[in-house]
Amino acid sequence: MVLVFVALHKLRLICFFVKRGVKLIHLRNQNVTGASNIFNKMKFTLTLDGDKVALQAYLREHNWLTENETITSIEKPGEGNMNVVVRIITPNKSIIVKQARGFVQKYPDIPAPIERIKVESDFYELVSGIDNLKDYMPAMIGYDSENYVMVMEDLGTSSDYSSLYKKDVEITAETIDSTIDYLSKLHNHTFSEETITNFSDNLALRKLNYEHLFVYPLMEENGFNLDNIQADLQAVAMEYKTDKVLNERMKTLGEVYLSSGNVLLHGDYYPGSWLNVNGVLKIIDPEFCFFGKPEYDLGVMIAHLKMTQTTKNQVSSLWKKYEQPADFSKDLTQKFVGMEIIRRIIGLAQLPLDLTLDEKKNLLEEARELVIEL
Repeated sequence: MVLVFVALHKLRLICFFVKRGVKLIHLRNQNVTGASNIFNKMKFTLTLDGDKVALQAYLREHNWLTENETITSIEKPGEGNMNVVVRIITPNKSIIVKQARGFVQKYPDIPAPIERIKVESDFYELVSGIDNLKDYMPAMIGYDSENYVMVMEDLGTSSDYSSLYKKDVEITAETIDSTIDYLSKLHNHTFSEETITNFSDNLALRKLNYEHLFVYPLMEENGFNLDNIQADLQAVAMEYKTDKVLNERMKTLGEVYLSSGNVLLHGDYYPGSWLNVNGVLKIIDPEFCFFGKPEYDLGVMIAHLKMTQTTKNQVSSLWKKYEQPADFSKDLTQKFVGMEIIRRIIGLAQLPLDLTLDEKKNLLEEARELVIEL
């Protein structure tokens, strides 16, 4: 079900871009052309069904396989959309190899900054030196800047926490404890000014994300009929799309998102980035990371817990367990909670929410109040 929704979401994006008119299509094609030029200059191209001998030689060249180590099989570890991702299996081990393109791998018409994988690898490198954080994430084995390739520890068989969106699935206290422990430790780690300055602002990817967070959900005509998701949802959404005050407040909040800070953020902290590996929580996919306002990460997390119908007591316990960094604002966090609820219910990035129309109405009204009134 989750993979179906992801695929549908990408298809909707393509339809959206096509309906936005000639100017946007032209810009989109320019970006893809530039990305293709970079792609064509790469000396190595990762594919699931490529030349095994050439792949083996490439991995040996970078010391990711020993000279005597041979590839026994190549597998697809999951339904990746953004990047090419394969599992390499040898008689001694298995590793994950990931390569970015200048576009979304599954839908090449959608451009995406190819440098995103470098930012992600830098995040893993930073975390690898932090004892109380590194165990939460797969270890990075290496990065090839010339070919935009990252090699990671293989976590083996696992599943994300997207099942939490189903009504009959409840998040455990242990999972809440682990997810908030990770976020507290990440947000409270002190990095040097040099590290913060030298780390990418990831602005190109954030600007793309900004559109989906703050702009598209409230556009009256964005080419996406919400009635295809749930009957009468489009009419419900129009109340918010035509709310001028809400639009202004969301624009202001978007400027906060695009601003910089001194706290390292995961950038996409929701159940799809949490893995259950034999009962142990692991965190993945920090490609939207940047140094910014910690309220964003926490706000996104709380929004998803509300959409999974986590109890008020559990959400309250989360607030108590989160270790607030200096100058933390609960009010700002609540605004990001509201933003994420709005963009997930009436935006393009739909989730497999197991909610009635009335339940969505209630969440949207709460979200509006959080964005506007605090």
